[in-house]
Amino acid sequence: MSIQPHGGKLINLKASEEERKLLLAQCLIMKKIQVENRVISDIVLLAVGAYSPLKGFMGKEDYESVVSHMQLSNGKLWPIPITFPVSREVAEDIEEGSQVAILDNQLQYIAVLKVEEKFSYSKEKEAHHVFQTTDINHPGVAHLYRQGDVLLGGPIRLIQLPNMPFQEYHLEPEQSRKYFQEKGWNTVTAFQTRNPIHRAHEYIQKCALEITDGLFIHPLVGETKKDDVPADVRIKSYEVLLEHYYPQEKVCLSVFPAAMRYAGPREAVFHAICRKNYGCTHIIIGRDHAGVGNYYGTYDAQALIKSLPVEELGITPLCFEHAFYCQKCEGMTSYKTCPHESAHHVFLSGTKVRERLQQGLSLPPEFTRPQVAQVLKEAYQKRRVSRK
Repeated sequence: MSIQPHGGKLINLKASEEERKLLLAQCLIMKKIQVENRVISDIVLLAVGAYSPLKGFMGKEDYESVVSHMQLSNGKLWPIPITFPVSREVAEDIEEGSQVAILDNQLQYIAVLKVEEKFSYSKEKEAHHVFQTTDINHPGVAHLYRQGDVLLGGPIRLIQLPNMPFQEYHLEPEQSRKYFQEKGWNTVTAFQTRNPIHRAHEYIQKCALEITDGLFIHPLVGETKKDDVPADVRIKSYEVLLEHYYPQEKVCLSVFPAAMRYAGPREAVFHAICRKNYGCTHIIIGRDHAGVGNYYGTYDAQALIKSLPVEELGITPLCFEHAFYCQKCEGMTSYKTCPHESAHHVFLSGTKVRERLQQGLSLPPEFTRPQVAQVLKEAYQKRRVSRK
């Protein structure tokens, strides 16, 4: 069984070799825009079909519909604006109907954008609807307020993929779908994360693996907050964990090169749609999915995704309670199944984890596997030494 991509068709915006040569020649006389990492991530994910059915950056009608109603102008569910922001000065130099060459941070041509529209927008309105706050201390809101005041909308063609880390773990949606098919996985659970996998994550992943054929561990490796655990450290922690504690034939590790937006409930829906495009039939939605600070309720993401019509979402959310190690139960459990008081529960917040690591302290085995704890401890030790 193969799950349909969002919109029914997997989009491919990669230029053929002949088209690529033509576009590279044309780039020499086009307006040129060098873009930040977040836009680069979006270009890659648009091009390989992870953002199907989008064919480029949103025009005004789609943008306003997504912000206000969480759907494209044609009524298709879509929760997060995918936009190409530029300054007013840059926008003044660009005519609608023209093409612009897009360069990455190494000044390599990566794509061409046909500018069908350029329009102003309300950052405050987008912040209010998408992030549920206009507080500039929210990392997603802060980024939104820093970006350009004009949006360029139109289709893109990818000239070449930029140099990206973890190439050995990059599976495009077409490739992951083929992989699942070859494995004979009719049902696949996706797990989105921007953190190392701790015992609580492992517990809910294995619960999901009891009811589906395969597990797609798909860590986000695009732009994140400065205090998040770096992607290279996280990848190493996933590798040691999978080596020692997971059935190799039932798990696939790949990377998701998106930027983290910290949009809570809306981003949970976005993550689900993207993983549907990768071929997953289920996705784990845990506590405070895609959240940050105290901007969202613990289970707000679950409430939103459960409220959506099944036929619109098209992927099955697996919503789990907060999991932890219970000293009385002598194992991993959750509030659904554990009868004991919280004094017997071993749980560390992300802040507490970072504090312990920064102090050179080990993490308890009830919280994370020893191999993962060692990877994290060594990484933070190196960081402390490099800062001296």
